[in-house]
Parts: sequence; structure tokens; C-alpha cells
Amino acid sequence: MAVKKAARALAAGGVIAHPTESVWGLACDPNNHRAVQRLLQLKDRPVAKGLILVSGEERHFAGLLDPLDERQLRQIHTTWPGPVTWLVPHCGRVPSWISGAHQSVALRCTDHPFTAALTRAFGGAIVSTSANPSGCQPARHKYQVLRYFGDTLDFVGGGATGGRNAPSEIRDLISGEVLRPGG
Repeated sequence: MAVKKAARALAAGGVIAHPTESVWGLACDPNNHRAVQRLLQLKDRPVAKGLILVSGEERHFAGLLDPLDERQLRQIHTTWPGPVTWLVPHCGRVPSWISGAHQSVALRCTDHPFTAALTRAFGGAIVSTSANPSGCQPARHKYQVLRYFGDTLDFVGGGATGGRNAPSEIRDLISGEVLRPGG
């Protein structure tokens, strides 16, 4: 029931909070510019930083993964599904409000049961960024999300986080650089 309610909120252009592998995330429909603007405003996050797209289904990233070679895909598959976010070239296939000032887009195939079910119910990848105002610690519990955002969100729920200690690791597929170590 919670998955369907959250998916309906996303489809209606809402911004929701949901648990991820390690922290709570704020999510919206990446194709809805107004929803993305609202999410960025809630976080006080500049659009230039870019956002992460998350799904429990790798097929939701097909258009972005198709240009990759076998070696690159094998590298990604060693960590998916799981808490590793990969920066892959977007080649103009995502809106600038997702990629920000970057030539790459951040993708993660999640193994969190609620978030994976949410993306299946929604029918595609979602924006998912840590649930906190910029400069504050990411929320690890629902009560922290509510303390940060009160009743400004369209849905808050989905159970507990996956219990990992750090946000997802971020790796650049082209350079091999680890931009944010994982837990």
C-alpha cells in the first residue's frame, strides 16, 4: 500500500521521502521539471551539482547504458544492485536539471526493497538525493526527515534504511576515480 501511495505521489508531481540503503532520500519524477525544482528548493541545492537517478531495475537506465562497452558494463555489474552510484556519460540524453553542469549522470541500481519496489510501481528511475537541507547531516530516521521538512512533502514512509553507515559510493566510470567512498 505504501509503495503505491508513494508512486502515485511521484506521478502527480510530488516530492517524497523514502528510505535507501543507508540514509533517507528525497525523490521526485526526473522528467518533471517543476518537481525537480521543488526538490532542489527544499534542499537549498544548486541545480549545477546534478542529481542521482535511482531504480531497482537496470532496464530503466537502458538508454544511458546502451552506449557503454562490455568492459564498462561488467564493471558496473560488479556493484549492482547495491550502494554504488556510477557517473556515466549522458550524451545529452537527460535534461540539464538532472545532469547539472556535468557531462555525466549519476546512476544507482538500488537493492533497498522499498525503493526498488517504488521504482517498479512508478515505472522508471526516480531522482533520489539525501533527505537533508544542504549543509546538514543526511536523515537516517523518519523523525529526522519530519524535523527537516515538516509537512512540506507529499509522502514520507517506506520503512527503515538498509542500515549501511555511509551514503552510496560514487565512482566515475570513465576515469575510475572514487569521488565519494562508501561505507
